[in-house]
Amino acid sequence: MISNILRRASTIAMRPSGLQAAFYTTEAKAEVPVVKAAEKKDHFVNFQIYRYNEEVGAKPYVQTYNVNLKECGPMILDALLLIKNTQDPTLSFRRSCREGICGSCAMNIDGSNTLACIKKTTEAIRGNSIKVYPLPHMHVVRDLIPDLTHFYEQHKSIKPWLEPAVDAPRYNGKELLQSKENRHKLDGLYECILCACCSTSCPSYWWSEGGDGGYLGPAVLLQAYRWIADSRDSSTKDRLAIISEDNMKIYKCHTIMNCTRVCPKHLNPALAIAKIKSLLAHN
Repeated sequence: MISNILRRASTIAMRPSGLQAAFYTTEAKAEVPVVKAAEKKDHFVNFQIYRYNEEVGAKPYVQTYNVNLKECGPMILDALLLIKNTQDPTLSFRRSCREGICGSCAMNIDGSNTLACIKKTTEAIRGNSIKVYPLPHMHVVRDLIPDLTHFYEQHKSIKPWLEPAVDAPRYNGKELLQSKENRHKLDGLYECILCACCSTSCPSYWWSEGGDGGYLGPAVLLQAYRWIADSRDSSTKDRLAIISEDNMKIYKCHTIMNCTRVCPKHLNPALAIAKIKSLLAHN
């Protein structure tokens, strides 16, 4: 009799109970479907890329590279990196963040200025080719790299930094506060990454010979208004004086709106320029 009791106890101990029993029952009945990942098919596209090397002294030309989009990521920058790594290490272009934040990879793709890191190859294909050029109407250093020296000098000229009043709390070691309402006035301005897509798509900027004719261009003027609109800044009159000392710095804008159309951050430089003109008219 004792042996029967021991045998029964051992049988009960081996049975799963509670959640364990439910788990084992479900596991036994459930059938996990096997889903195979869809394999990417070969898709060859001709990349027609602008090439130029000032050191060699040869004229600019367009070179074609045959790229299998299956072997790279979905963006234009991915394809350019594939070309550089596997076909032509001499191909030159700027890139950094790959997230549409730094603005380094700005170039002309499919006839429109944009960032290569956020432009999908499927959106740029025409027929079976993709055309990639440097930003238009800029001096080219090499291949897809424009010379932005003058562009940055223009940006520096509008004093792109905060100039608070002398008696501001900042000078007393305290935080310089700003209301939520005043902070919202900077939305659509502070996001500018100075990629120069808007300025180099503006015919008025082209007619100024890359800005040498005095016109600051939409990117720099939007940056100027960003500091004018900041409630913590005390140099509004000085900033407006800098812009108005030469009428060509702002009034050469003819509201063509190319700047707003191509901005990769979906900003509205034309609106910022209009607000500066309004301030100049009432001051």
